[in-house]
Amino acid sequence: MSTPLGSGGPQVMRGFFKDGAVTHRRLTRDTLRRILAFARPYRWQLALFVGLIALEAAAGALTPLLVKNLIDHGISTGDTRQVVVLASAIAGLALLGAGLSVADRYVSSKIGEGLIYDLRTEVYDHVQRMPLAFFSRARTGALVQRLNGDVLGAQQAFTSTLQNVVSNTLTVVFVLAAMFSMSWQLTALSLVLLPAFVLPARWFGKRIAAVTRESYERNADAAQIMQERFNVAGAHLVKIFGDPARESAAYATQAARVRDIGVTRSLYATWFRVGLTTLASVAIAIIYGAGGVMAIRGELTVGVVVALAAYLGRLYGPLTAMSTVQVDVMTALVSFERVLEVLDLQPTVTDKPDAGDVRTAVAQRGADVELAGVGFRYPAADEVSLASLEAVATLSHDPVADTLHDITFRVPAGHMVAIVGPSGAGKTTISQLVTRMYDPTRGAVRIAGHDLRDVTQESLRATVGVVSQEAHLLHDTIAANLRLARPEATDADLERALRQAHVWTLVASLPEGIETVVGDRGYRLSGGERQRLAIARLLLKAPDVVVLDEATAHLDSESEAAVQAALDEALVGRTSLVIAHRLSTVRKADAIVVVEAGRVVQTGTHAELIAAGGLYSELYRTQFREPAAAA
Repeated sequence: MSTPLGSGGPQVMRGFFKDGAVTHRRLTRDTLRRILAFARPYRWQLALFVGLIALEAAAGALTPLLVKNLIDHGISTGDTRQVVVLASAIAGLALLGAGLSVADRYVSSKIGEGLIYDLRTEVYDHVQRMPLAFFSRARTGALVQRLNGDVLGAQQAFTSTLQNVVSNTLTVVFVLAAMFSMSWQLTALSLVLLPAFVLPARWFGKRIAAVTRESYERNADAAQIMQERFNVAGAHLVKIFGDPARESAAYATQAARVRDIGVTRSLYATWFRVGLTTLASVAIAIIYGAGGVMAIRGELTVGVVVALAAYLGRLYGPLTAMSTVQVDVMTALVSFERVLEVLDLQPTVTDKPDAGDVRTAVAQRGADVELAGVGFRYPAADEVSLASLEAVATLSHDPVADTLHDITFRVPAGHMVAIVGPSGAGKTTISQLVTRMYDPTRGAVRIAGHDLRDVTQESLRATVGVVSQEAHLLHDTIAANLRLARPEATDADLERALRQAHVWTLVASLPEGIETVVGDRGYRLSGGERQRLAIARLLLKAPDVVVLDEATAHLDSESEAAVQAALDEALVGRTSLVIAHRLSTVRKADAIVVVEAGRVVQTGTHAELIAAGGLYSELYRTQFREPAAAA
């Protein structure tokens, strides 16, 4: 005979650990249509899955009937053959049920893992195409949660949730049909006892859901503390400014609350489980008592009483589980909705259907760069982000002021132009427009005469290379970091680029050479070494246009000299746009563009601008002038 809660035991609990608030959400018809579109490739597997669940429920419902016949027509009549046949049939059903369970689990896994793959790859690909502004606003942890937690929740809509709904529904139908066919009186009595299960379940369920929700929030807070402090930059910050005892105390406070919530949730769950098991045992005892009296009176057979008691164990679990079916279904569908929310956020930088290849034009006329009447404002929050990814109630709709105003200048092919100006003048913004991290609000940015909005991003990435202030390296080998620029590069190609970047001697001295792991963000290397590896990566890519965003800004004199030598190699024969703050860089430029408050205020050579006076002359006196010159 089954346990008091029957096959529904674990299913009863599952729904109460979910947030019942999702039942107030309303999914649109379009959302449901798109959810079903994800299931379309698996429609035949889903049909097989439902069929296996139905067979499994039917097999489970037949067992008590066979027990009834074994008692009434075998044991009671002394028919040995009937006993053997029915016992064998019960064993056969058990084996069939086990086989069906394995089969539906296999099909469920195929569907579930397939959906997870489809959703994850689609979300990852979509997020990869989002503009830089999206990543500057979104919390990394929230994005990871969409790819992990929400995708798994969405997958459950077609696996565990579907299985529970179909299995519980069919089990209740089969069990009630069998019970009513044997004794409508005892079946009615069984249903009268149902509120004793459902009402406490709902009471406990609300409290379990509340503490579970708080547990998730506290765990998220604790995870945020670890995420911020366990990367190299965070650990360095805490060691400089933090107090280890204070940091430990703050984390301990979060962990203690998670511990207390865990104890409370465990107690609620235990009381809930023990209460339902006790009620089920009492209900079965009542059925045995009432059925036993009826059997003595000859109104029922002993087999019927035993079968009804067995069915009762299979009835209350699924019925109680069905009381949370709306929470189960909506939780899964809301997870789907959260995934679709990311997919619906369209990238602001996209390729036109007829976008061309800028490399063809560069090969024909050279890689000249032109900004013509460029105006730009950074996109507002509601244009590039989601409130749920920023942990805010609503996104700001406030207008954003323009950062650039009518920027116009040209860099001839093979020439170097330096961009100088005070902090916040718009220098980095200009460099991000040339690399098409953003599109201009007005005017055009052109390479080889082609508006960047009219060429493919792939061809632009191949044409333009960047070295920024912070050379970001992945937690991988030197070789893997370099091959980001050219995956097909040979070891000989890597060595050549490293030599040109004046860093081969260092790499060759490492025990693992180019297979040395550089650590989180490359922090196993010095700043100058990271910069030279970034330059080697640029050289491996061999772009026609190079953008340098203060690539030597934070280096000491020795490191700067090494990096500058590498840059001299990298810039030979290439069109260069350099955001400069060192006099040596400025003097090498063929022309200098002076920017202030988002406008070009001066252009010319170093000598011309010094002679003209104005902002550049002032910057030269305060920022660019070398100590020797000042003496």
